[in-house]
Amino acid sequence: MNWTDLLTALGLAAMIEGILYAAFPDATKRALSEFMALPADTRRKAGLCVSAVGLLVIWLVRG
Repeated sequence: MNWTDLLTALGLAAMIEGILYAAFPDATKRALSEFMALPADTRRKAGLCVSAVGLLVIWLVRG
């Protein structure tokens, strides 16, 4: 992996997030509001689970 791969991945993540905000602004606001209402520990666990799934996907794709 090099810097180009990292910057490409960050750009893709920003693009997907931006598309979701543009396409579904009200639903995004509701989802973020509900997520922020969760306890910090639950949000932390959710973040770790999403990170683990992302790592698994990278491992499966890149070997």
